[in-house]
Amino acid sequence: MNVRIDLDSALIIVDVQRDFLPGGALPVPKGDEVIPVLNEYIELFKRKGGRIFATRDWHPANHISFKGRGGLWPPHCVQSTRGAEFSEALKLPEDATVISKAVDPDVESYSGFSGTDLADKLRNSGVRRVFIGGLATEYCVKNTVLDAIKEGFETYFLEDASRGIDLNPGDVEKAVQEMLDRGALKIRLSDINGE
Repeated sequence: MNVRIDLDSALIIVDVQRDFLPGGALPVPKGDEVIPVLNEYIELFKRKGGRIFATRDWHPANHISFKGRGGLWPPHCVQSTRGAEFSEALKLPEDATVISKAVDPDVESYSGFSGTDLADKLRNSGVRRVFIGGLATEYCVKNTVLDAIKEGFETYFLEDASRGIDLNPGDVEKAVQEMLDRGALKIRLSDINGE
């Protein structure tokens, strides 16, 4: 595959936040491995004039996804805490657009499009193609990819820049297959034309 990045392309970095990295409240195994790869994608998009977006969980302290309210997860990425910060190793440019999601305490929300203005911001920037990677593959990455497809964007899943939790063995593999079945294209850095 030989994919080009240009002015109608956007990189969407999903939830590369401290709480999802080793030592965080809800660490994705080997989640830190996505950072150097995403930094390469960031450089490439900057060079080619593509747009860069970064989603983040921005939970209120009483979010419905937390175990205290019957959810699956320990408290994580609570608004304005250190755990909700992007990793300092991630070289997000100053003009990257940050999308805060899952801000309603009573709504579980994995997708970067759910309850946000991400789709409008992409369209207003002239974006037609989105390239999505980050954490975690079978939750927020998958749901963001599926919603991007629903919104009509040509959608690429960045296999080398995503890691999953695999709560039940095989979850990640199933999620990747579902993304492909719905129309996403799976690529790695080496598939992109860097000319």
